[in-house]
Amino acid sequence: MRTQVAIIGAGPSGLLLGQLLHKAGIDAVIVERQSGDYVLGRIRAGVLEQVSMDLLDEAGVGQRMHQEGLVHGGFDMLFKGERHRIDMNGLTGGKNVMVYGQTEVTRDLMDARQAAGLPTIYEAGNVAVHDFDTKKPRVTYEKNGQTHEIECDFIAGCDGFHGVCRASVPQGAVTEYEKVYPFGWLGVLSDTPPVHHELIYVNSTRGFALCSQRSATRSRYYLQVPLTDKVEAWSDDAFWNELRLRLDASGRDKLVTGPSIEKSIAPLRSFVAEPMRFGRMFLAGDAAHIVPPTGAKGLNLAATDVKYLSSALIEFYAGKTEAGIDTYSERCLKRIWRAERFSWWFTSLMHHFPENGPIGQKLQDAELDYIVHSETGARSVAENYVGLPLDFGN
Repeated sequence: MRTQVAIIGAGPSGLLLGQLLHKAGIDAVIVERQSGDYVLGRIRAGVLEQVSMDLLDEAGVGQRMHQEGLVHGGFDMLFKGERHRIDMNGLTGGKNVMVYGQTEVTRDLMDARQAAGLPTIYEAGNVAVHDFDTKKPRVTYEKNGQTHEIECDFIAGCDGFHGVCRASVPQGAVTEYEKVYPFGWLGVLSDTPPVHHELIYVNSTRGFALCSQRSATRSRYYLQVPLTDKVEAWSDDAFWNELRLRLDASGRDKLVTGPSIEKSIAPLRSFVAEPMRFGRMFLAGDAAHIVPPTGAKGLNLAATDVKYLSSALIEFYAGKTEAGIDTYSERCLKRIWRAERFSWWFTSLMHHFPENGPIGQKLQDAELDYIVHSETGARSVAENYVGLPLDFGN
């Protein structure tokens, strides 16, 4: 098989890249080791920045997002038993975020790809990338007992943290930066109305909690738990009881509980791989970077990687210039490190760190007090949360 761009990974970043290239008349094949149902079954983030909303519109898949997504102009920060609202809309000149689950984004992109009859190879075994340091890169995979090869101009590694693309880079050609946090997020998805119309970030002496949502009838809640905890040890009742203990009186009164439809524990890490380009292979999304979910940046960073990469490839095929390709890694990493900083800072601010002792809690309280009583402090949080505009400057 011959194509212009071989995309490894059919998550939202790979699918979005494929859709943007298709709109520009560029051929792409997507290769995914899992089944389509498995990809759709992954429960992930649900907060979209304006840049991501605009990209989905550009890709022609934003209609359902605008119909069903929930526009949020702020969120609450709860600490020392009191809530304080961060007015993102007012502090950023009218910017908002959209609550729309990553599963739904993936579904919309899958449906668009299928409707256009574009090739996606699911359940591809032993995927491997070859010769990406030449002008004739190749991808091989196994399917139904046969080995297949795709010849291409470029390879896009959208295959996640454990994917084959970054792992195929020669040792010494990539530098990895990582911080692993000593706790995870126990998440529960339930078909219950949200406890509040906006998100609530909770700093509690019992640990962090987040009250989120996917729709007016589906809620997503998280609790900070030790990394040693097992999800099987947490019954639904135990989860709801612990969440109540971390909420304020109003939250406890309005909390509607019910059976969980998904429950999992996700570890938290900060991770960046530099650079993100290796000859004619590019890394995008979780293949190149991971952020703690506290700042709601993971999916949004993946989307902006895809925007920079699609623009670079479109520019290459339209004008035969490699300027966008040559600056891809630099542009992405500038934005990534800003998001990594915010996510690290917000995680450090909102979670409980017993190892820091009483002074650690006092310093957190002082920082939180400054943020909610200083317009400058609140604006800094708001600007980072809604996301930075894309930068195509030289």
